[in-house]
Amino acid sequence: MNLLKNRTVIGVICIVLSLIICFAVTPLFNQSISEKTEIVRVVKPVKNGEEIQSDMVKQVEVGGYNLPEDVVKSSDTVIGKFATADLAVGDYILSSKLAEEPTAENAYLYHLTGEKQAISVSVKNFANGLSGKLQSGDIVSVIAPDYKKQGSTVIPAELQYVEVIAVTANSGSDANTGEQTEESEERELPDTVTLLVTPEQSKILAELEADGKLHLSLVYRGEQKNAVVFIEAQEAVLAELYPPVEEENPSEQTEKENEESEAEESETVPAESEVE
Repeated sequence: MNLLKNRTVIGVICIVLSLIICFAVTPLFNQSISEKTEIVRVVKPVKNGEEIQSDMVKQVEVGGYNLPEDVVKSSDTVIGKFATADLAVGDYILSSKLAEEPTAENAYLYHLTGEKQAISVSVKNFANGLSGKLQSGDIVSVIAPDYKKQGSTVIPAELQYVEVIAVTANSGSDANTGEQTEESEERELPDTVTLLVTPEQSKILAELEADGKLHLSLVYRGEQKNAVVFIEAQEAVLAELYPPVEEENPSEQTEKENEESEAEESETVPAESEVE
């Protein structure tokens, strides 16, 4: 205790501590601040659920001090992944904001291959859409009252078996794709039904939508392998109704054009006897 009361000893201790701070602690702190590391930064806005492309991000060098542990440091890690939150220009990307697959909302739209299209039709009345009981994955038939103004109600051959990929409420949220949480006390009524169809089917559905007359009847709900049987049967009907147009071989088409041009020239050139 007497030692601590000695002002000289206290002064020496303070000097030693200050030297330690100046020549040991401070350099280490400055070194940690000055250390550089590469991270991935957003250069174009990315929406929630959007696939991240190479032109949306850039790998940059920044100070490594106080960066989150899960910050992404390689652009190869993020390209092709899906954002689980909106990302603004300048944001760095955290691994917690990435997903291998798109979020549940609109996920079905990311699996279109170009052969088929997604088209929505309105549910004018509650009964028209099976009283709100339709779900994604259902196979339905489209019933057309007064089809083509002929006075008869039919199921067009092109629309016997169609797959439902979403049932959407008026608010824009999908009502029957497993997105609703337990917290939602009141279930929203469906306003549109989105179907997976071919271009030929989409044209007929667009006409029925314009007329405002269509009903959906449930054909099958169950395992995907059984649903495929209905889709394949519908595709067989479409193949008969809309056979693929065979493209002519370019060389054969050129020969055909030459023969036609020679035939035209022979018709226009007069014979020698006609000239005399």
